Amino acid sequence: MADVDQGSSPPSDGAPQALDPPNAIDTNGTDVVNATVAKFVATPEGTALAYGSLVFMALLPIFFGALRSVSCSKSKNSSDMPETITSRDAARFPIIASCTLFGLYLFFKIFSQEYINLLLSIYFFVLGILALSHTMSPFMNRFFPDNLAIKQYQLLFTQGSGESKEEIVNYEFDTKDLVCLAISSVVGVWYVLKKHWVANNLFGLAFALNGVELLHLNNVSTGCILLGGLFVYDVFWVFGTNVMVTVAKSFEAPIKLVFPQDLLERGLEASNFAMLGLGDVVIPGIFIALLLRFDVSLKKNTRTYFYTSFLAYIFGLGLTIFVMHMYKHAQPALLYLVPACVGFPVLVALVKGELTEMFRYEEASPELEASQKDETTEMDKKDK
Repeated sequence: MADVDQGSSPPSDGAPQALDPPNAIDTNGTDVVNATVAKFVATPEGTALAYGSLVFMALLPIFFGALRSVSCSKSKNSSDMPETITSRDAARFPIIASCTLFGLYLFFKIFSQEYINLLLSIYFFVLGILALSHTMSPFMNRFFPDNLAIKQYQLLFTQGSGESKEEIVNYEFDTKDLVCLAISSVVGVWYVLKKHWVANNLFGLAFALNGVELLHLNNVSTGCILLGGLFVYDVFWVFGTNVMVTVAKSFEAPIKLVFPQDLLERGLEASNFAMLGLGDVVIPGIFIALLLRFDVSLKKNTRTYFYTSFLAYIFGLGLTIFVMHMYKHAQPALLYLVPACVGFPVLVALVKGELTEMFRYEEASPELEASQKDETTEMDKKDK
């Protein structure tokens, strides 16, 4: 799981990493500090600015992604339809993540890091462009001139013919989406050529927002299984082995948010970064988004559980940073985020007498709803 890191390595050097103590240069989480390299010591102002900015950037995709998740399930566009996570998926996810992490570890040990990261750069270049374009699309409506003609396009792939025809891809887009794609492509080229931390953050925020928006937990129990499993996963791979930090040092991809602690001294060319992995944003974020949809289902015009879990996330992330500074030791962020994001809403539900209702709340996947609708239509035809 991706955590917070503090060190002097450039943003392209890390992926999921642990939260390291201040001014530690060796990002593998060890106690060794190379005194010849550790020329820069972060000032209190620089450290506060860096971590404050990371917290703010983490909150943006959670808040807006949760709001967009409420309406995205109603979309008929295949690109906007959410992917529903079931309890079986949640139980398998930590195992799959562990196998993937260890597989990457072996790859970096056996093959050249340069060629692996070249493939990863191409892969995330394409994904980043699509994610950023999808993120920008709703905001483009406010800035696109009204006097310009907007043309509609549709990308449709089907399988079979006649009554057995089945849609594989049904993607609708317009001129505004093409403009977003062009702007995103510029950011993508900037990231590939320069690996600049601003471009990294643009892609990272887009990945996080799309993840919170499009990954839907089907119920609260599934959320508890997923967060509980990744809680164990995060603690084990950070404290129990050096696998995660080894991959983190070798992995070049925009799967973390970064902010320089020496920004005040060096401006945009700063290189001493604090980092927050996207896993610590998306995983709690999809649970917070689920609670917002549960709030909407109650039809009480309140967002009690959403705001409770949102504030709990801020508390958990702040506690992670505080413990790291207190004990000067790497900390897996989910160790603090999971109990906070699950515990506080459950406690509120218990006090309000809505605990049973919370755990009974269920969301059906769009595919299941579509199949049920088709079955109902066929039965109506037979009855007639």
